[in-house]
Amino acid sequence: IPLVFLVYELVILRHSPELAAFRAIIILAILILIQNPIASYLRKEPISKGFLLGIKQIIEALVAGGKNMMGIGVAVSAAGIIVGVVTMGLGGIITEAIDVIARGNLIAILLLTAFASLILGMGLPTTANYIVMASLTAPVIVTLGAKSGLVVPLIAAHLFVFFFGILADDTPPVGLAAFAASAIAKSPPIPTGIQGFMYDIRTAILPFMFIFNTDLLLINVHSITHVAWIFFTGIIAMFAFAAATQRYFITKTKWYESILLLGVTFLILRPDYMVNKFHLAKNLKFLITGGGLVLYGLIFLIQKGRIKFAK
Repeated sequence: IPLVFLVYELVILRHSPELAAFRAIIILAILILIQNPIASYLRKEPISKGFLLGIKQIIEALVAGGKNMMGIGVAVSAAGIIVGVVTMGLGGIITEAIDVIARGNLIAILLLTAFASLILGMGLPTTANYIVMASLTAPVIVTLGAKSGLVVPLIAAHLFVFFFGILADDTPPVGLAAFAASAIAKSPPIPTGIQGFMYDIRTAILPFMFIFNTDLLLINVHSITHVAWIFFTGIIAMFAFAAATQRYFITKTKWYESILLLGVTFLILRPDYMVNKFHLAKNLKFLITGGGLVLYGLIFLIQKGRIKFAK
């Protein structure tokens, strides 16, 4: 319940992380104070015993949280020093460089920002990675996106750059995660990193869709049915994109099936593009997405038939 409330505060109400976390902690404390007395009552024990146990658990949790924050505080402090050093004009230089190279092309802006995030994220731990990305590359998307006529939500920009910043952990030649995995698998680190990167890249379209299709972040989504629809279609689109890039669905895909699967991904994740391109009614977005799902099902049936024929 506290986690659901935390997501609701951040995504739906769009409150600050500090306020959302504080309220989620309050909800958790209330649940503990209610749960333990009820459990004591059901066990036929004094209710006061359960209440005191709840208070003890809350105090222990606060102490444990403080201890855990010590390590994070050190990491954030170190990252703050790094950010303070590199942001002395570097953020503006990155923005100007990308603006000059991209020349207002939004796709080029995103690709260059993704590449910059990939380079800057190499060798950084997760917390420091996010701080650097949020300080250096996220403002690039927001600023240049606004110049190109696209209002990019701040959370979408942060998730975009953080995705590629974390992807650096599995990207040679630095690839800290790849080196750890190669030690476990007893395999060469660079080929391991390349293979890991190829597996990771199958979801690389998702952060781009965060920018163009904010429904995926549940922004301005208010009904449970709409949330369920976004969740279902998003999973199908990711399966389709992974099958297209890995050249394997339920069997090895032919070249034209890979192209069709990429088309399925586009129809499901960007139905608004078709609506705007051909000046269609906005309520046809669901019909376009449905067409992508039908095409996905047809490819599935074709491959299933090919497997049966081969047997």
